Amino acid sequence: KSQAPILCLVGPPGVGKTSLGQSITRAMGRSFERLSLGGLHDEAELRGHRRTYVGAMPGRILQGLRRAKVMNPIIMLDELDKLGRDFRGDPSAALMEILDPAQNKEFRDNYLNLPYDLSRVMFITTANTLEGVPRPLLDRMEVLDVTGYSDLEKKSIARNYLIPRQRSEAGLKNDQLELSEIALEQVIRRYTREAGVRELERVIARLARKRARQLVEGE
Repeated sequence: KSQAPILCLVGPPGVGKTSLGQSITRAMGRSFERLSLGGLHDEAELRGHRRTYVGAMPGRILQGLRRAKVMNPIIMLDELDKLGRDFRGDPSAALMEILDPAQNKEFRDNYLNLPYDLSRVMFITTANTLEGVPRPLLDRMEVLDVTGYSDLEKKSIARNYLIPRQRSEAGLKNDQLELSEIALEQVIRRYTREAGVRELERVIARLARKRARQLVEGE
């Protein structure tokens, strides 16, 4: 029942911010809902529409709770830095009430039009950069920097997760795609200079597809 801090994971693309949120969920044994805020510029998307409008529906927060079917899920708000703002309102202003433990005990969705308790929900937000995120909103969150991976970490992630996944995606057996230490180092240092591992996985996928083609052609 303790007040969970609102975590804001900040880091470059592909460093595993969303995966980290899912890992926290598994560790705590809670339900997980992910809402993408990228390109959102209508406040009603979060607060819901009044029932007098045609096609009115609850906001995304209440929809997420309905899908989770529990009062205390972990809700991940992805791409916080890509919120829009126009004549339909400022979604970041609506987020200030949603992410404030002192105020969200009586969050009022326009569609439901009744006070709803969000204080038991654990919110995790993600962003690539803090530029463009309003200062009052940042004050409500605990900012954690998720830095990029070292070459050693990338090698370990590739061996344990990326290579086995791309091997099965390409329909190969374990002995049909093997990357030597030197080859993997070349891929990491010369072909994928990035903070995360997304491009690394794409290059490994290309190698797996080429290997699959070689096997089909009888090489």
